[in-house]
Amino acid sequence: MNLVIQGEDVGTPDLKRLHALARGQAIERVSSTAFRITGADPATREAVAAHCASARLDWGFVAAGRSLRDFGLLAMDMDSTLIAIECIDEIADFAGRKAEVAAVTASAMRGEIDWPESLRQRVAALAGLEESALERVYTERLRFNPGAERLVAAARRAGVKTLLVSGGFTYFTDRVRERLALDYAYSNVLVVEAGRLAGRTTGALVDAQGKAAHVARLKGELGLERDRVLAIGDGANDLPMMAEAGTSIAYHAKPVVKAKADYALDFTGLDGVLNLFPEA
Repeated sequence: MNLVIQGEDVGTPDLKRLHALARGQAIERVSSTAFRITGADPATREAVAAHCASARLDWGFVAAGRSLRDFGLLAMDMDSTLIAIECIDEIADFAGRKAEVAAVTASAMRGEIDWPESLRQRVAALAGLEESALERVYTERLRFNPGAERLVAAARRAGVKTLLVSGGFTYFTDRVRERLALDYAYSNVLVVEAGRLAGRTTGALVDAQGKAAHVARLKGELGLERDRVLAIGDGANDLPMMAEAGTSIAYHAKPVVKAKADYALDFTGLDGVLNLFPEA
């Protein structure tokens, strides 16, 4: 196995210590922010994890030779994963209820409360808000997380299909899909009546099981085995989707997600995926 170490500042003393801890062979530079320790022993993961946590470094044991081209589908959550905001919290800000809604969002992402019920509560809090608030959130507040555009572009070059599957709203996923030229995007539909949000959604709910169902369906349609699916998420409602994938990555995620993911990126951007799985 190779041990990939990455972060904003990977110091030489940390690399030497990790090389010794992992019983590695050579140290190779992967990029300006990442290094590879070849011949590493995965049995040392607890010691590696402890050192990396204290040094604020991301790490991952990866089979030698694995690349982005090994995958056929990249499935991604949107809010707080591909983008840097929770759209529903920002919409609620225009209704003067951001703190209230954000508290429910955070609890749901930690897996503490029923997610579908949490969405109903949060959407109901938006009732009566002018539809124009959606455009303001999109143009004024929506930003991609670091490395998002680079990751998606690399997936496209590698021939990997890209899926955006979100518990948020189609108003945003449709626009993000168009901007990044994603292959698929699924989310919830907000009901608008007379130019104002009605406080409810319509159609099948894209909740945790809904996300997983979209990944499972596309696996079948694309003829992919589980090991050719890569999924990235941050909240508890992403866990069933991530379980459909052979490889899962927790991005700046809640502890419950990090505990079950194959890899975690806590200190690097989404392009950290490309240090784990290079294009070639």
